[in-house]
This record gives sequence, structure tokens and C-alpha cells, in this order.
Amino acid sequence: TIYRASPLHDIGKVGIPDHILLKPGSLNDEEWQVMKRHTEIGAQTLDAVLQRYPHADYLRVGRDIAWAHHERWDGSGYPRGLKQLEIPLCARIVSLADVYDALTMKRVYKAAMSHEVARGIILEMEGKQFDPMVVRAFRQLEPQFLEIKESYQES
Repeated sequence: TIYRASPLHDIGKVGIPDHILLKPGSLNDEEWQVMKRHTEIGAQTLDAVLQRYPHADYLRVGRDIAWAHHERWDGSGYPRGLKQLEIPLCARIVSLADVYDALTMKRVYKAAMSHEVARGIILEMEGKQFDPMVVRAFRQLEPQFLEIKESYQES
């Protein structure tokens, strides 16, 4: 279900103006406040679809992921400041995968980092940004993360 739902995690970015979404440099405070709304826009969008398709479990999971994938284990995330087990497990899992992807893939505003650098950042954020249980799973599945990363670099 997470596999089917996770591509929806940033669906709320369709509601963010292009001048913010595609800005090559850092966002200023006002732009950052607008960008952070993508979590709520995504959750509201998926809630609307759920009203039409109430039995589509992957949409419910997608909504939870969209809404909570920027929450942090220590409670310092957004949009609601949830912490620890208040954050749905699906969002805790996708949060780590999303950060790994953001770190290891080239973006208009930054170069791709190596797996080793991304791994170090993720391990450093254990218990702060990331659920320690999810970080342990990441460490156990590192070869698969690296394999997937490399398969995308080859395409």
C-alpha cells in the first residue's frame, strides 16, 4: 500500500506557484511558508478524492503520507508539529525515503550527494528527524537503497 501511495506524497505541490516551486536558489521566509502548505493542499486533495472512492485504502495512506511526511520524530516538523508515534508509520517511512532521494539525486539547485554522505546525514538525524526504528530498517536495507539509487542514475 505504501508503494502505491508514496508517489502521492508531494501532490500538494500542484498548488504551489511555479516561481516558488522552480526557484533555483534558497527560498525566503515568505516563500518557505507558501511551500510548506503543500502538505495540507495534498491532504485536502486526497480527502476530496476519498469522498468519491471511500474504499481506496491507498488513497487514505497517501493522504496520511502527504500530510505528515515533513513531520519530525522530535516534534519540530510541519504542518502540525506531530512527534514520535503521533506521526503515521507510513509517513515516517516515506519521510526517510524522500530525504534519501532528495540528497542523492541531482536537483536544479544542488548536485547529487553520494550514498555515503546521505547515509551519514540520515544516521545523524536518528531520533531527531527520523524514527529510530525506521533508521534501523534503512541500515538493514542499505544495499537495496543503493541499488535503486544506481538504477535511476543509469536511466
